Amino acid sequence: MRTLNNHSHSSTGSGPQQVGTDMQTVHVPVLLQEVLDNLNLREGDIVLDGTLGGGGHSKVMGSVIGKSGTLIGLDADSVAIKRADARLSELECTKYLVQQNFRNLDTVLDTLGIKSVDASLFDLGLSSDQLEVSGRGFTFREDEPLEMTLSDSIGEDTLTAKEIVNEWGEESLADIIYGYGGERYSRRIASAIVSAREESEISTTAQLVEIINSAVPASYRHGRTNPATKTFQALRITVNDELGAAKEALEKVLGYTASGGRIAVITFHSLEDRLVKRLFKSWRQEGKGQIITKKPIVPTEEEIIENKRARSSKLRVFQKV
Repeated sequence: MRTLNNHSHSSTGSGPQQVGTDMQTVHVPVLLQEVLDNLNLREGDIVLDGTLGGGGHSKVMGSVIGKSGTLIGLDADSVAIKRADARLSELECTKYLVQQNFRNLDTVLDTLGIKSVDASLFDLGLSSDQLEVSGRGFTFREDEPLEMTLSDSIGEDTLTAKEIVNEWGEESLADIIYGYGGERYSRRIASAIVSAREESEISTTAQLVEIINSAVPASYRHGRTNPATKTFQALRITVNDELGAAKEALEKVLGYTASGGRIAVITFHSLEDRLVKRLFKSWRQEGKGQIITKKPIVPTEEEIIENKRARSSKLRVFQKV
């Protein structure tokens, strides 16, 4: 583990380490005040940010817990770790920024010798940086390689969106596009993908967007939402096992949460929100704590005007007994 200064440690894996000279992030943290109001942070707390991203939430949480506090930030992307490290450089708290998927938070905490945390945050949306500058195919607005991996370290065994669209059967494609994307034209899109790949390999986002556009009715192509939105979401969720990872991470973090500690989760689509709602409900029924947010907290009109990405976000918070 490389020591950056007396209070900051940054650990990254073996993936690409290049970062642009501009370390400023474009990411705007959603529901920031609402997260602070509901996590009940105090000076000296140990806080886990399971989805570090641009470091926006961590910067404010780190300033609240102060010099005697400890902040652990996790992200699968080494570039995100470097970006956040620059953003959080002025924090006085002890910092551990680690390149790791949040589903492995137990390994990280055990390695650091941290027995319990007072608060944790999981922002399940992609940061603006991942969407706009990762170059891994998250956005359909750019022509990028069809990868969609949250980690920038891609090995031989890494599942990618390219592998799914070129190798999975038509029925499996239709199932994930409908199941994870809620796409009503899932069968037509799956059929078009299979036909297209018989002509040539589908390797870029632009190719996939063109195939999706050709498969859906003209009225759908010119609707309010880009017709590729739901298919891209479904592929990203599948590639990264996002629902499985979220469930595993939340179940693990409950075991590390101190008595009275709180877990906050921000979701961006109904599948994630349903998972969190059911998990919190089951914990309450098992006597593990109480749900702080009877209904999910949603952004104000002002926040949505300032940050359109916030519009579908929901915050749920649980307190361990």
